[in-house]
Amino acid sequence: MKIHRFNGATAREALGLVREALGPDAMIMSNRNVDDGVEILACSEQELFSVIDGAPETAADPRLADTKLAEPQSSEDLNVVMDEIRAMRGALETQLAWSGQRQRSPNKAGILKELLSMGFSATLARQLTDDIPAELDVEQGLAKAKEMLIGELSVLGNEDELLKDGGIYALIGPTGVGKTTTTAKLAARCVMRHGPGKLALITTDSYRIGAHEQLRIYGQILGVMVHSVKNEQALQVALEDLKSKHMILIDTVGMSQRDQMVAEHIAMLSGTKVPVKRLLCLSSTSTIETLNEVVQAYRGSGLDGCIITKMDEAATLSNVLDVVLRHKLRLCYMATGQRVPEDLQLADASLLVARAFQHRKSASATRYKDSELPAVMAAEAVRTEASNRGHHAG
Repeated sequence: MKIHRFNGATAREALGLVREALGPDAMIMSNRNVDDGVEILACSEQELFSVIDGAPETAADPRLADTKLAEPQSSEDLNVVMDEIRAMRGALETQLAWSGQRQRSPNKAGILKELLSMGFSATLARQLTDDIPAELDVEQGLAKAKEMLIGELSVLGNEDELLKDGGIYALIGPTGVGKTTTTAKLAARCVMRHGPGKLALITTDSYRIGAHEQLRIYGQILGVMVHSVKNEQALQVALEDLKSKHMILIDTVGMSQRDQMVAEHIAMLSGTKVPVKRLLCLSSTSTIETLNEVVQAYRGSGLDGCIITKMDEAATLSNVLDVVLRHKLRLCYMATGQRVPEDLQLADASLLVARAFQHRKSASATRYKDSELPAVMAAEAVRTEASNRGHHAG
């Protein structure tokens, strides 16, 4: 069986090359991001069934003269190809199922297409579409999907749970998501309610130049002392010294979700004698793939909530909402700018979903044609299977 590699600047461009070379019934084997765009491995339906049936391969299609063959060069490459073939059954079933559903229920295909155009993942879009009654038209179905999303989002209903009850909260997340500014916003809300004497600020960021100074300036404005710690022992001592405080906010060091030190930092917060609740800051400007990695890296033994940041910079909120929903995270706050403390509000499910649905009216790079939906869903099935294999291997 010949496996052909197609590269495009976008998923749509790569899919177009697949359809042009292999036809509308091409079998998508894998879909991944590469440096110059998107790479898709695919084979023709005829080639696939010739392998399944044990029939000899037919002459090569002249349209494939310029495509590259992804031939295995080593045992490792062979294992990769075998994994792709194992995933192909699910992809084939998905592709055939959506090809049939497009004929049987064009409304559901239309709903799916609109959800994908808003930027939701194929996984979440499929789950929503499956649960929408077949008799609803596209607009009614989207209204139902909106209602379902609002109902599924878990939000902090009452700020008293944080500010009145107090405790120790650590804001965690990658570099640049706005942890320090968000810490200052939360600190200001606590000071306005309980006074500066009831609050303490701690920073574990001793790597970034000016990080401690930035929080110290916020602390001076609020009348709150800022303590700097560099390791678990120093953190234990600081928490013991500050145990009389109503609330302690910890601004943690930011690092890439792929940095091995993330696990060590999470372990430091988990190893304290008193419980430290972790709030994950998620940038609404990040892609779904990046946000997935962030959640998996920073989850540790569990998260107590998350805060959406940089909402004022994001074209759509579908990416971050998709990840929050699929990972079943509780949304506490949403940050919309740099002002302290004005640009921090309690999470509002209706407002967040409405923002995501506004993207439907814009020119979206994820607006697919009806004929492309089966291939898109098949590619997602392969990607999900690969992700599951990687998770089990880990």
